[in-house]
Amino acid sequence: MTSDPHRPHVVTRVPTDFEAAVIVSALEAAGIKAMAVGGPTAGFRAEAPGDVAVVVPEDEAERADAVLAEFRQK
Repeated sequence: MTSDPHRPHVVTRVPTDFEAAVIVSALEAAGIKAMAVGGPTAGFRAEAPGDVAVVVPEDEAERADAVLAEFRQK
């Protein structure tokens, strides 16, 4: 069985949607399609612990990990 190269892969989880947006922007600047999942829904924000996942297509996961590692060193 082959894996689906478009299957979502979580590259990181962060506590805020702002952090996720910054990471998504860095990945997209490197040409990697990324999105944040798990942030506030329709303006509703529960003050409960949680996180926001940054996901990329499975076939971009290795490159995204490298970009994220470089981004975190800055």
